[in-house]
Amino acid sequence: MSYLILKRSINRKSLYNPSLKINLLASFFSSFSETQFHNSPSPIHKQSISASGNEFRDWKNNGFSSISRENCKSSHGSVFSRFLCSEAAAIDASSSDGLTVENIIANNWTIYDENESDWKSHASAIAQSIYLVKKRLRWKRLKPRLEILSEQLNQPNLWDDPTHAGKISREHGSLMSKIKDVNAFEQQLFEHIDMIKLAREENDAELESESMEALLALRRHIKEKELEALLAGEQDSCSCFIEVQAGAGGTESMDWASMVMNMYKKWAESRGYGVTVVDEMPGELAGIKRATIKVDGEYAFGYAKAEVGAHRLVRISPFDSNKRRHTSFASVAVIPILGDGFSLAQINESDLKIERFRSGGAGGQHANTTDSAVRITHIPTGVTASCQNERSQHQNRSSAMAVLQSRLDQLEMTRQAEMNAEHTQSLTDINFGSQIRSYVLHPYRMVKDHRTNYEVSDPDSVLEGDLDGFILSFLSASLDKNEEDNL
Repeated sequence: MSYLILKRSINRKSLYNPSLKINLLASFFSSFSETQFHNSPSPIHKQSISASGNEFRDWKNNGFSSISRENCKSSHGSVFSRFLCSEAAAIDASSSDGLTVENIIANNWTIYDENESDWKSHASAIAQSIYLVKKRLRWKRLKPRLEILSEQLNQPNLWDDPTHAGKISREHGSLMSKIKDVNAFEQQLFEHIDMIKLAREENDAELESESMEALLALRRHIKEKELEALLAGEQDSCSCFIEVQAGAGGTESMDWASMVMNMYKKWAESRGYGVTVVDEMPGELAGIKRATIKVDGEYAFGYAKAEVGAHRLVRISPFDSNKRRHTSFASVAVIPILGDGFSLAQINESDLKIERFRSGGAGGQHANTTDSAVRITHIPTGVTASCQNERSQHQNRSSAMAVLQSRLDQLEMTRQAEMNAEHTQSLTDINFGSQIRSYVLHPYRMVKDHRTNYEVSDPDSVLEGDLDGFILSFLSASLDKNEEDNL
């Protein structure tokens, strides 16, 4: 039993029973194994607990709240002192009888629905979630990486380069937070288990009920963490640009590209993200040749990166007077927006070719009357970006520069880490056999992701932006595949 459980138990009004408190203390000390006693620096009966009588005053009313933190730093390193240290307890979390996450998984306890009041079921579900979170976080790599970052943070000249230092500091803080969260989940799991066992020993129905509810709440909370662990990439928390381009097929594909872009707009809006049209080139008769939107919000890139690739549509063409079935393609690219101060590629004004032209579109007041649209070309790489949807040339130039910066950052990430496939695919590879997903509207109705085999029979809901099932399925499959060695 941990110190926290003991304190919580003693502080409960229903447990203000002197004889019960003695039993709690006895249970607390008996939880130490013989191995722990034999492995201590000196025989336990010769050691003294490094705490004065004053530090234990009022324990009857306050538990062990007055115990000094300095006791955790005892030079003798007594078993009791080391056990009270939250840092040590978090490293090897276990129940009072030695139960661990690995033991629970090995026991293969049946997992029932949440409404079943079975602590073993809840514990097994939580243990499985902790295992999955660790795997997705690449647990074995976290601590070595944390040690490297800690050494870098201790270098006296680190802040000579504030940009680099800030990046190191943020990564260090992020890893510390992840490790702390997982350790806290393990600790809470075994605290609740110990509380339930204790309540049954003492026939305390109220304590058992409260502990069971706490275990269920933990089960639901850790399930949410499974999702967060899917988005553990360095750029996942960024906003992003989503680009859609029509494939070969003329008006049919341009109309499909427009449908795909509208699908992403509705998806982003349903998640509460901000959506801004950066650039759009309309088709001659219908749809779009290509378009770019900016999606603002936390983890926008982490989710949207699952959509990279070619999307295939099968339907009876509304543009074919003979009502024949057509197949169309549109390609999607997703580019993270690293934000101010985090750009990987430096842009020199002398390397830019800036062209101004008249905005296209449906017309209206001011539109199509001035050369307000801007196209910027980065001469060394040939990368271009354009914007024509803002009200002024200055705003269009600013938006186009933001797109250009993100595209060049993407190229730099590709060059440095060979991560091109993770961020985007070639917009020219849009043909049969290259699609990641098929949207079939005739002769049957179905949307299927060919990477995960996830499918739904309601294409209309998908085209209205209901993409989370496909996104989460892909993220789970891509992270969970071949990651067994990360625990």
